[in-house]
Amino acid sequence: MLPKKQFANTDMFVSPLGLGTVKFGRDQGVKYPKHFKIPSDKEALYLISLAKDLGINLIDTAPAYGNSEERLGTLLKDQRNDWLICSKVGEEFDPLSGKSSFNFSPEHTLFSIKRSLERLNTDVIDMVLVHSDGNDLDIINNYGILDLLAEIKQQGLIRAFGMSTKTAVGGLLAAEKSDCVMVTHNLAYRKEESVIDYCHKHGKAVLLKKALASGHVCSDDDHTNISYNNSSDPIQASMDFIFSNPGITSAIIGTINPKHLQDNVIKITNTLTNH
Repeated sequence: MLPKKQFANTDMFVSPLGLGTVKFGRDQGVKYPKHFKIPSDKEALYLISLAKDLGINLIDTAPAYGNSEERLGTLLKDQRNDWLICSKVGEEFDPLSGKSSFNFSPEHTLFSIKRSLERLNTDVIDMVLVHSDGNDLDIINNYGILDLLAEIKQQGLIRAFGMSTKTAVGGLLAAEKSDCVMVTHNLAYRKEESVIDYCHKHGKAVLLKKALASGHVCSDDDHTNISYNNSSDPIQASMDFIFSNPGITSAIIGTINPKHLQDNVIKITNTLTNH
């Protein structure tokens, strides 16, 4: 069973691996190395059940993930208390055009959260992150969105909040003003490590996106040549690298392959056992 780690200064404890669900609802405009088929309800429910049996209790979704939120609202109906749900605000996806748009206004932010509550069939969202378009500082400074999320947290609609950032400077400011930050960090990209270090020092949570470089680390491209600590296994090398940093709270992995999910848990267990 995977160990749990406290999420910032909240009463929530999360598994070191989270299940990402973009592939549950969106197959357009995504940057995975191979084409995939959105799983059926039966397949998605099996994957969720397997993840829970493996000790995973964090599930990540977003309005920008197509109909992922709506599907989870149904799939998790009888097991809501078994999961900590992380969703987002700011990015919207249009299935007709296959493209995203962004809206960080206070009005849209509140609308988005209330819509997510309804879609997810829940009274509270455990974590809500701002889905950045890359202009991290502008979003934080000119929209007041993190201040608004702090107010919404006080209202009890969300339990924690933060931002999925794309720059180190944006991540640092977001960490200062919120409970958590989602950053990119993997064997091939380490430019946001200062954010992780800041969060560790100040008791903030860190969620990782693209921990396996959106699947490229295990595809037939140059990432397969990466070696770390003399390991020829890119997944094990990735887990060893990621969790050598004590500031990491959880890594979100978006697999829909049960075998890959099991393998990821084995690899992360090896890493945590040896540290």
